[in-house]
Formats: sequence, C-alpha cells, structure tokens
Amino acid sequence: MTSILSVLDQSPISEESTGGDALRNSIDLAQLAESVGYRRYWVAEHHATPMLASPSPEALIGPIAARTARLRVGSGGVMLPHYSPLKVAETFSMLAGLFPGRIDLGIGRAAGTDPLATFALQRDRRQAAPDDFPEQLLELRGYMEGSLPDQHSFARVAKLPGEPEAPEIWLLGSSPQSAIWAGEQSLPYVFADFINSEGAHIAALYRERFTPSPQLPRPKVMVATWALCADTEEEAERLATSSRMALSLLRTSGKMIPVPTVETATRFLKEPAGALPIARRRRMTLGTKKMVRNGLDAIAREYGAEELMIVTITHSHEARKHSYELIAEAFRLGAD
Repeated sequence: MTSILSVLDQSPISEESTGGDALRNSIDLAQLAESVGYRRYWVAEHHATPMLASPSPEALIGPIAARTARLRVGSGGVMLPHYSPLKVAETFSMLAGLFPGRIDLGIGRAAGTDPLATFALQRDRRQAAPDDFPEQLLELRGYMEGSLPDQHSFARVAKLPGEPEAPEIWLLGSSPQSAIWAGEQSLPYVFADFINSEGAHIAALYRERFTPSPQLPRPKVMVATWALCADTEEEAERLATSSRMALSLLRTSGKMIPVPTVETATRFLKEPAGALPIARRRRMTLGTKKMVRNGLDAIAREYGAEELMIVTITHSHEARKHSYELIAEAFRLGAD
C-alpha cells in the first residue's frame, strides 16, 4: 500500500559491546538507510537503561545529519515533560539552521524510563513535575511558529537561532489521548504500533478530531512498527530470539538487559521463565522479503498510514543492516 518507509533507531547496545559502539552503529545504519532509499531516520529517547544508548536524540541527530546528505533526520521522540519548551525549540532550531529542510521534531509525552530516573531528570526535585503536556506543546509551537501572542510572558525571548528554517513537528503516541491532541492541534501523528498493536481505532480517532490548518490541511498518519527481514524465514525467527528474550524480561520482571546473543536467547526462551503470555506479546513482522512486504502492507492498510517507520533490534549489527536492505529491496525504495 505504501512505498514510503523510514527508520526508527533505538540505538540498541548488544551484549559484549558498549554504548559508544551502539551510537557509531546508528550513524552507520543511517548512511545505509539513505543509500537504499528510506525517507527519514529518527532516533529515540530512553534513559537509564543498559539496552538502549540514546538518552539525548538531539546529540545524535547532528552527527547523523552531517554524515548524510538527503535523509530527513529527527527525534522519535523528544520526551517533552523532561524539558523546557524554549530549550527544545532552540536546540531544534539550531539543527534546522544547520541542515535546512532535513530536520524533524517528534514529540512524545512518555517518560522513556522508570519513575526514579524520571525524578532524577528533574531540575527542581522539591516536588513532582506538573502534568501540563498540552500547555508545553502549545508553548513549544509558539516559539517554533512565531505564534506566541505579544502579551505572553515569554514573547520577547522567542527569537530562535535557526530562523527562518524550522523542523517539521510530529506528535508521537500510543493512546487515544495523544490522537486527540494531535488532531486538535493540527499536527501529523505517529502511532507506536510496536508498543500497542491494536491502534487502528486510535488512528481513526485522530482523523475524526483533526482540525485542518494552513500548515496541514489534511490528517497525516505514520505508523512505527517492528519488523525483521532475513534471507529465510528460519533465519528471521532465529535472529528475533534476541528481541524476544529482552522483551520477555522487560514485560515479566521490568528488567532491561543488553541485547543478548542468539545463542543465549535461544536457551532462555526454551526455559519456563522465557515464555511470554500471548496476550502480552507485541506484533513482530518477520520473515523473507515477500512475507515482510505483505505484513507491512497489511499494517499500512489497517491504519490507513501514508508512511511506515521500521523498528528492528538484533544482536548483530550486520544482521540489522541486512534486514533494512532486504526491506528496501522488497519495496523497491531505490527504484526511482
């Protein structure tokens, strides 16, 4: 259904490697993604975890954009409740000024970590931070779009360094509330199917609540989903064991670990502790090129999505690269 594919990179740290290795792998994968025809390359934000190496997507976007030429590079996403809207606006304005027409700002509400790390990220720890995400989002857009009213408390500090360039703003979510906010604020919406694979009705809610604007006259949906492609179905299933083990531990015990080897994961999944109830499993589209193409097309139809963003985690960096190459071939991304 769609021929527009992008990459969501969580910068996974493999067992027996380092966070620096994972970040360098992200730059390497971005260069491959550009060469085979993906449209965007977004990096995620996760804190205080041994499994994922990017707590600061803005620190990785610049190096990736500098090592590529056409790829749109962005955040998937910046977890806005941790930050001052002005600071986020200034940072992404700088990136947009450096890389005109290539920077995306995906905004999320989730913490991207556990409650303790969330509290540690606060500047003022005398009390919990307020839950004022809609107000934060409006303030951020006010800076970015030059729409703060003159009487606003911060109107005089609204000059941004990258003007007139600006990032494209997207709202991320996996719940009805995020869909409502995106629709009412006339923003393009990214749904995290890799977190909640029953979100077609939420995408429909976004369209129902969408308010047209000059910047976005029609609703725009992108779906981020998990996929893994290999030369054979058996090899894809084998490679997927690493993610299955990591997910099983996370969902059953809250424990996050570096991405295990296939051998370690295969042993674990054969044990009773490795079994994850069907109701708690997340959707994984995996197999050969044809199988993954059919699966991803079905997801795009289910959501009515104009674009898909692919999440892939394997222990082997080369296997992850090969998966993205095969998916690009399946969709003939570089054919034009």
